[in-house]
Amino acid sequence: MKGMDFRLAFLGLLLGLALGGRVVWLWQANSYGQQLAVQVEAFQRASEQAAVAVIDWQEEEQGRRRELEDRLQASDEAHYKELTDEQNDQARLRDRLATAELRLSVLLAGPTTVPSGSSGVREASGSSSVVHGGTRAQLDPAHAQRIVGITSDGDEGLIALKACQAYVRSIAQ
Repeated sequence: MKGMDFRLAFLGLLLGLALGGRVVWLWQANSYGQQLAVQVEAFQRASEQAAVAVIDWQEEEQGRRRELEDRLQASDEAHYKELTDEQNDQARLRDRLATAELRLSVLLAGPTTVPSGSSGVREASGSSSVVHGGTRAQLDPAHAQRIVGITSDGDEGLIALKACQAYVRSIAQ
């Protein structure tokens, strides 16, 4: 019987080791599972915080962009109004010059008068003039139209320059 007792003791020991190993395995798996769950939860919290930060940043940038677009829109509208007003003024001036309702004149340097027909400048009538000061000569309407065209181009350039400067100032802010 001694051989049978030895086998039974060996079988009990083997069964105890297998059962103990299984319990240790389950305990260790449970411990690792808990650690992984804590890590996953921490990772998810960090990911959510990063996502919220990115969303907040994006909303701030969109707000800034909308504000800049509104300022640029207002600047464009002001530029357009100023430009169209200037163009309308120039058109009225050209029309008045074309219909001889308005005449451009220049102040002559000194007491000399320019003879009629030279370089498109005609002598102004001396006694009927209301202008005080030196002698003035009226410009030929064609020359006056060209001068108005040149000043119109210059005015439009200045308006465009002001618009560009306002744009750069608004972006630099």
